[in-house]
Amino acid sequence: MADPSSYRPKPGQIPDSPGVYKFRDEHRRVIYVGKAKSLRQRLASYFQDLANLHPRTRTMVTTAASVEWTVVSTEVEALQLEYSWIKEYDPRFNVKYRDDKSYPHLAVTMNEEFPRVQVMRGAKKKGVRYFGPYGHAWAIRDTVDLLLRVFPVRTCSAGVFKNASRTGRPCLLGYIGKCSAPCVGRVSPEEHRDLAEEFCDFMAGRTGTYIRRLEQQMTEAAEEMEYERAARLRDDIEALRKAMEKSAVVLADATDADLIALAEDELEAAVQIFHVRGGRVRGQRGWVTDKVEAVTTADLVEHALQQLYGEETGDSVPKEVLVPALPEPVEPVQEWLTARRGSNVSLRIPQRGDKKALMETVQRNALQALALHKTRRASDLTTRSRALEEIAEALDLDSAPLRIECYDISHLQGDDVVASMVVFEDGLQRKGEYRRFQIKGFAGQDDVRSMHEVITRRFRRYLVEKEKTGEWTDGEDGVPGAAEILADGIPLSGSTLAEDDGRPKRFAYPPQLVVVDGGRPQVAAAQRALDELGIDDIAVCGLAKRLEEVWLPGEDDPVVLPRSSEGLYLLQRVRDEAHRFAITYQRAKRAKRFRSGPLDDVPGLGESRKQALIKHFGSVKKLRSATIDQICEVPGVGRKTAETIAVALAQAAPAAPAVNTATGEIMEDDEHAAPETTAGPAEEPVTAGASDERRGQET
Repeated sequence: MADPSSYRPKPGQIPDSPGVYKFRDEHRRVIYVGKAKSLRQRLASYFQDLANLHPRTRTMVTTAASVEWTVVSTEVEALQLEYSWIKEYDPRFNVKYRDDKSYPHLAVTMNEEFPRVQVMRGAKKKGVRYFGPYGHAWAIRDTVDLLLRVFPVRTCSAGVFKNASRTGRPCLLGYIGKCSAPCVGRVSPEEHRDLAEEFCDFMAGRTGTYIRRLEQQMTEAAEEMEYERAARLRDDIEALRKAMEKSAVVLADATDADLIALAEDELEAAVQIFHVRGGRVRGQRGWVTDKVEAVTTADLVEHALQQLYGEETGDSVPKEVLVPALPEPVEPVQEWLTARRGSNVSLRIPQRGDKKALMETVQRNALQALALHKTRRASDLTTRSRALEEIAEALDLDSAPLRIECYDISHLQGDDVVASMVVFEDGLQRKGEYRRFQIKGFAGQDDVRSMHEVITRRFRRYLVEKEKTGEWTDGEDGVPGAAEILADGIPLSGSTLAEDDGRPKRFAYPPQLVVVDGGRPQVAAAQRALDELGIDDIAVCGLAKRLEEVWLPGEDDPVVLPRSSEGLYLLQRVRDEAHRFAITYQRAKRAKRFRSGPLDDVPGLGESRKQALIKHFGSVKKLRSATIDQICEVPGVGRKTAETIAVALAQAAPAAPAVNTATGEIMEDDEHAAPETTAGPAEEPVTAGASDERRGQET
């Protein structure tokens, strides 16, 4: 625990102007980001008598080891920079709302030639119109099913659309009148886009125009005695009204607004948002957060606004935002929202009438959400705490292992040997910190040697990070130093270490417990790797699959936890997750190796140019026989690249001819060009919206 006076800046050093500040811990991690109208006054409030600070603020300043700041011109710039840094550094003491679920949206892909209506989740894409969010995907499908009668917009996937275009036959929806069938040319691209625009207008709340227009057309058809057409229009009007009834009118003045309400106690807060468009509730969502800092209701509202609109622009930010309390000061937040929308945004507290009544409804939803969250979390938190205490007692640890790392080796008969590292903190998965390894120190199958290599590489990186922050004295008391570690053993993989900037790093933080998938040999290898690095404050154990025994270094007999033990169950979860992550990576590498072709060995040749080459020549066989001048005719391929391609293909041995097993006929390469030239990416991207199998980073 640090003494705040040890890193307190001198009063004259802190400017009396708007800015954003960062507190860092001893590992140089950013643990808190804040903004202030006056940096001098705000930072001075943190360095008073600890007894006068809020308990959470006191914990933060004693965890921190340094503070730094950046001066900005206006409070609006401070708000923007604070949001950017919170997203970038993910500081542990800042309020971060957790989405209690993934909300589906109704999306219209206006960025396609033939826009498609579909259900979408996850990050929003450019050129796509979104409506919602909705509580359930079936609610979207029910609404769309009603509207397709009036607005027969395409809903099929790209594959179905392409197949219908090829065969000249529309899908079932085209036959029953719920799709205008642009795939077979029943409507032109322009006519179909107009239908999609009308669909979007109706979903945006401009419903009265279409109802009145259809009623007029129905009347005209009846007067002209076109009774069948009038009946169809009557059914269309009924379908539109049913769709409108699914979202009842709550504001008679057809307001576009978002209503935000909060329910909080000393430890947690829940926020509920109602999205009202055209006077009707078009969507609802809710978040929950731990109050890890001393915050007021106004502060929680400001953080909710940042999370809600930080990535939104244009009409996604409504004209009116109603809140239970206004941030202090309110002007910068209102200016920021106005800039996000591109026109004026009103941020206020409803005082009377329908809006105040609707805010009370949102408030009741927030209270129910907080109560439900606490009911669910109470048993979960108790169970996790008991599991960690049981592990600490069974392994004779000084304290509960709040961070556990587990390692597993995976291969197929000695090929594509890989390893995984998964991380659990406070008994919960931290998928963003999962890592993947390729075994590089040797070839063949040796799980014990592989485990030694992986543990060595992981903790060598940790020591290097410690040395950079000055926590680890180079070569003191017989402990190997950074230079010695980097010069000895298996080389570090990856690029040169980046400058210390407070961002979460790959191997900067040590676990309290290392778990390996295996028995006594694997545990001994992991402990030997730590001993060679001079690390003696990290516990090691192994979990053997056969009898679920826990092995400790140097022990002849395993530790046997009761089958009903929560501690054993947590270790099993950690081990199984490491196994799943390792085998997924190993299978991906094996599949990539099987799909590789001669073009993969050409340096500097990316996937786009590979596809362009095959599209131009038709097969690798024809490409191999082409001249350099002919290869240069492919867009994006210069002469130097063409020469490299020609040399690489000349050196590569041609694949054996394929044989038709039914006839015995030798088939030409031209018919099998696609499998030969398909190549996976050199490294899979890692993103927040990514699945578990792609979340880790290869090292």
